[in-house]
Amino acid sequence: MTNSTTLSPALLAWASRGLDARPVARDASHDRSNSRVWHLSLPNGVDFYLKIAPNPVMYERETFALRATAPALGYEGAPQLRDSSPEHLALLLTAVPGRPLKQLKLSPAEEARAHRHAGALLARLHAAGDLSGPRRAEAEQALQAAAEGAEGHLAKAGDRLTTPEQKLVRDLAEQLRTLPPLPLAYIHGDAWERNLMWWTARQQAAWIDFERSRFAAAVQDFVLMACATWTDRPDLRAACLQGYGRSLTVEEQRALTCLAAIDAVSCLVWGPDHDDPQVTARGRRTLDRLMAGVFA
Repeated sequence: MTNSTTLSPALLAWASRGLDARPVARDASHDRSNSRVWHLSLPNGVDFYLKIAPNPVMYERETFALRATAPALGYEGAPQLRDSSPEHLALLLTAVPGRPLKQLKLSPAEEARAHRHAGALLARLHAAGDLSGPRRAEAEQALQAAAEGAEGHLAKAGDRLTTPEQKLVRDLAEQLRTLPPLPLAYIHGDAWERNLMWWTARQQAAWIDFERSRFAAAVQDFVLMACATWTDRPDLRAACLQGYGRSLTVEEQRALTCLAAIDAVSCLVWGPDHDDPQVTARGRRTLDRLMAGVFA
């Protein structure tokens, strides 16, 4: 929870107009400073969420996704956008059944089932975007943009990385520039177990939080899972890709390794700066595996 525990009168009034009823609001924000989310309960028992985007870019990305691409996931495969307000950067969303997979204790078989369903939904999302005109150009330049961002992360990380680690990250970032064209897609951009909902009773998955969605290389949607969930669970990687409908190509796997190095440095900047030991540990573990040559 953040300090944004109270919904302002203006936002409550806006939500009430959009829902044709006055809801009871409960803070449902993530434990980070830029997260502002409220769970809204209506008198008839129907639930919604009101989310304030951290900035205009994320607002535009999420509203675009929920209007143009997320509907391809089906009625319960993603939130539905009830209303939006550019003035407040606010989105009024339907509640998706289930709980974040990260919060659940499941058997290995059910975890694999959830990842298989998640992969199938990602395949539908990846195919939903119109890759024409400037959108294709954006997707084609995504890996180049990632490579260019590596140096900035390294500068901020400073002595949190050794000289050999810095060299490895630079070498891997440079390799992104030399890869052949890779499959392009409209990606979720933050695909991992915090944003993967699982409805145990129906054995049904859904993706939430589309504020980082964009046109990019398809493989970029697998970085977070590869650096966290899949580290000790190759069965979950296999299940997700089975649901996705294909394995990663050799070139995509190479790109995944390069992108993991950049993610590791980003974690080693963000984690200590925001007192987040889990993010810091993810970055350190990824970097250690890359240095040992065991990242796959």
